[in-house]
Amino acid sequence: MKGFSFELRKQDGSARLGRITTPHGEVTTPVFMPVGTKASVKGLTPEELEAMGVEIVLANTYHLYLRPGHNLVKELGGLHGFMNWRRPILTDSGGFQVFSLCKLRKITEEGVQFSSHLDGTRYTLTPESAIEVQEALGADIIMPLDECTPYPADREYAKDSMDLTHRWAKRCREAKQPNGQALFGIVQGGMYADLRRESAETLVAMGFDGYSIGGLSVGEEKGLMKEMVAATVERLPKDKPRYLMGVGTPEDLVFAVEMGIDMFDCVMPTRNARNGTLFTRHGKLVIKNAQYERDPRPIEENCGCYTCTRYSRAYLRHLFMAGEILAPRLNTIHNLFYYTSLMKSMRQAIEEGALAEFKKRFHEARSPSELTAAL
Repeated sequence: MKGFSFELRKQDGSARLGRITTPHGEVTTPVFMPVGTKASVKGLTPEELEAMGVEIVLANTYHLYLRPGHNLVKELGGLHGFMNWRRPILTDSGGFQVFSLCKLRKITEEGVQFSSHLDGTRYTLTPESAIEVQEALGADIIMPLDECTPYPADREYAKDSMDLTHRWAKRCREAKQPNGQALFGIVQGGMYADLRRESAETLVAMGFDGYSIGGLSVGEEKGLMKEMVAATVERLPKDKPRYLMGVGTPEDLVFAVEMGIDMFDCVMPTRNARNGTLFTRHGKLVIKNAQYERDPRPIEENCGCYTCTRYSRAYLRHLFMAGEILAPRLNTIHNLFYYTSLMKSMRQAIEEGALAEFKKRFHEARSPSELTAAL
């Protein structure tokens, strides 16, 4: 069985074309990872994901730890066997969910004590147990426990939080077994560029298989997010993958790829699909709007997804307004196809040394005049 490796194949400016090799196959980068929080990308089968070109999915440690439990998943073949997904899987540590979902929590040097959002049961998650759970789940790429610094946070809090994340990262690295799983470090530091640089340098010195940028897209303005990404990327090694966690919009992806980010995840395409918001090259289309009641066109002309090649906006609006289960399924297929196609187009542009031209066309298609005509 192959282990983990990363090959940087080509650069176009700072943008990178690469290949990640894992025990469950290869992933071409830059890549968007659909979020399968509870071992399922909501509404879709693994076969549907494969058909649209998805190479890797993300699952959530916190939710799977609470239900059905990591030991049960291990007993039933790990995540790959449990959910019948044979390609690579990445799991997060569960830290973000503890801090965002659990009203009753206590952070100590040892770890974090929290009450389950399901039934109030008290749990303690430590760096060591976070690794143990992810090893049982059997993901190809795993994350250390970190504290996701809230926004806003003053400098003292951000520094203390970052230092705790570093100490936890060291403990995670020491706890991890030599089992072929890759462990990424997570850069924190709030919205302070110097702390971000310090965090990156500290983690690089520890030595991880890849590096994640956490604690962004948590309510800060776009300009600040971009500043933090730029400050962090410049301190990360070229020979390891770079993962921007929880980001984001199509515009965010284009910006971050240009900056040299390799991996992304976000609930935006799937969550928006369930709410009736669809992504196109011209911008967002809200399918419940009355203007689509008699619209015979697909969501997007020339889109090759299953939904666009078979169904009209009028039908999709009807399904959504009627509350039919098929509506979120068809919407999700389109949105994830759009995201995977966007990443594929950027990979091709980097291969051809033409990312600047791609970026120009991308933004021109979203101009007000184009939006009005297309949507």
